[in-house]
Amino acid sequence: MKAPLVKKINLTMALQWFIFLPIIFPLCIVFGAIEGVGRMIEKMALRMREDIEV
Repeated sequence: MKAPLVKKINLTMALQWFIFLPIIFPLCIVFGAIEGVGRMIEKMALRMREDIEV
């Protein structure tokens, strides 16, 4: 028996994704940017400490 090429779409889940994606996506971008800034500050602090100790 061949598998169907097109699966049945769960409309309620698709609707939830279309409703919440505009909320989730910008939050992911913002929190990713904040995490990147935090990591860069940590790297700068470690490098400053190494440079000052020498």
